Amino acid sequence: MSTPQAPIGSGFGAASTAEEVAAGHDLTGKVAIVTGGYAGLGLETARVLAAAGAKVIVPARNIEKARAAGEIVPGLKLDYMDLMDPDSIDDFADRFLEDGEPLHFLINNAAVMANPLTRDSRGYESQFSTNHLGHFQLTARLWPALVKAEGARVVVVSSRGHARSGVDFDDPMFDNREYQPYIAYGQSKTANALFAVSLDALGAREGVRAFSLHPGGIVNTDLVRHQSREYLQASGYVDADGNPVIDPENNKKTIAQGAATTVWCAVSNELEGMGGVYCENCDIAKAVPADSEELLGVRPWATDPELAERLWQMSERLTGLTPS
Repeated sequence: MSTPQAPIGSGFGAASTAEEVAAGHDLTGKVAIVTGGYAGLGLETARVLAAAGAKVIVPARNIEKARAAGEIVPGLKLDYMDLMDPDSIDDFADRFLEDGEPLHFLINNAAVMANPLTRDSRGYESQFSTNHLGHFQLTARLWPALVKAEGARVVVVSSRGHARSGVDFDDPMFDNREYQPYIAYGQSKTANALFAVSLDALGAREGVRAFSLHPGGIVNTDLVRHQSREYLQASGYVDADGNPVIDPENNKKTIAQGAATTVWCAVSNELEGMGGVYCENCDIAKAVPADSEELLGVRPWATDPELAERLWQMSERLTGLTPS
């Protein structure tokens, strides 16, 4: 039976921090991989998991930048990987699997947002390639280690940006339609949520549960590097001096608050036996109609099992891989 897409009353909320939701959890002996874990939300996620005792591995495209994160998080293990390069994903996965370790937490956090049209070596649009396909391939290649954990969680960082667009199955790579950066971002974030739906359906019998989430609006990270200051001011996320506006009840969060839902999805005891749902504010999000004008909530095209299965089949074709 699938998990209902409805809040469960976790006791945490929009202002909760990653440290608060991890309090009391002993992750000694657990292994976590956090993509993008050397900056912003990923770094805070890696730091909190490590502080709770987990061994944390961060695959990074920019190793020099990642070394600075290693100074912030003692014991953080760094390795090279580029989510737009299938060979580098395979190489990273091979190195991890060689050690025979189980993988208890796979945090698919890394992302790009609203960048100019860029394509990977296969011709795939970069936001779909990085945010979805790269993580699909990584998860597929690490599947044996996830199963070996006998109770793993895959946490996929989506976004309320999914409300901008579903997946265009006829032209996902913008080969024939005009490229619009935010539509491409929204498509990739919908893909993140749908991936968790299908992955959980596949993995539940193997003890692998999957969740997607919206972390909140956080503007002091590298993710917003393609947004102008004027755009951010107009959106209300920065003030006239360019400083972040912090108002968690209205989706404007600090990094510590933004990482909280990721950590909650990874460690919460309340989520035992659950999976395949989209979360926000350290709880399962409510489902809202397609035409909803609400700030939060998950739209139907991001949780539909039939669309999730269609995306899964397309992702298999595009990557040549499936978790097994």
